[in-house]
Amino acid sequence: MNKRNMLKAGAVLAVLLGTLGLAARAQDFPPRKPVSMVVGFAAGGAADTAARLIARKLAENIGQSVIVDNKPGAGGNIAHQFVANAAPDGSVILFGSVGPLTIAPHLMKLPYDPVKDLAPITMGVNFPNVLVVHAGTRIKSLAEFVAYARKNPGKLDFASTGAGSASHLAGELFNDRAAIDTVHIPYKGGAPALQDLLGGRVAAYYATPATAGPHIESGKLIPLASTGLARPAFLPHVPTIAESGYPGFNALNWYAFVAPGKTPKPVLDRWNAALVKVLNTPEVVDALVKHGLTPAPGTREDLARYMASESATWGRIIRERKITAE
Repeated sequence: MNKRNMLKAGAVLAVLLGTLGLAARAQDFPPRKPVSMVVGFAAGGAADTAARLIARKLAENIGQSVIVDNKPGAGGNIAHQFVANAAPDGSVILFGSVGPLTIAPHLMKLPYDPVKDLAPITMGVNFPNVLVVHAGTRIKSLAEFVAYARKNPGKLDFASTGAGSASHLAGELFNDRAAIDTVHIPYKGGAPALQDLLGGRVAAYYATPATAGPHIESGKLIPLASTGLARPAFLPHVPTIAESGYPGFNALNWYAFVAPGKTPKPVLDRWNAALVKVLNTPEVVDALVKHGLTPAPGTREDLARYMASESATWGRIIRERKITAE
């Protein structure tokens, strides 16, 4: 064999060994080392609560430790960047969220590409926001909210958990659909937004059902409508925006499982099967629903299509309404 043929044979062998190596790693499931489930928000919030409920059952099922790793900051982008750069060996998965995956790319230049650098596994949970107003506004229904906004453009304001957040974009989408002009007031999180709403310093807020629930019961906040296609189990008496004259209106918070982009397909498939099993477990479903979270497991392809659809929707709203990250 001449030198050229030897080099060709060596190249083919290298490719073959690499392929076999990937296949071997794919069979190494669950990973031999503890699994890190990264969350982009601090402990105690909806994402962290859901992740810990899921991680507990997942660890039991796969017989391996699953550690919830909170990496808060930059609206979840820090965690997403961390996982985008993590080793694609199946030991690191991300409980990703709507903001960094489908909204932030239209608002700012990110150090990672959510489509190329993160691989879909399965949808995790979703939940709508609830448009609530301070009782002092004397607004009792969505129709009254719209009527007041149309008569007083720019005088009604609404809080959000930050520019580009799900609560912000829900408000912008409703402004667009209802042809009204309500003013966005960004906060650094849900706690300060809710505090100012309860204090009457802001008129409205697209809040999470679990956060708004106690204050709705006390009469301090008036629920007008929820932002999903179905009424939240947490607040079944609150109508949806879609059923209140705006068919098809849908603006959900959601958290989905993704992995580093170069993770081998067989590993992604195994993770999908493991996580879908957990999300279909009655005890996990019941625990999540009690926190106002709806499990929504599906295929990897389902999640990829949903992310693309969400990105298109929010990209259009951001462009047309000239929304910025500031």
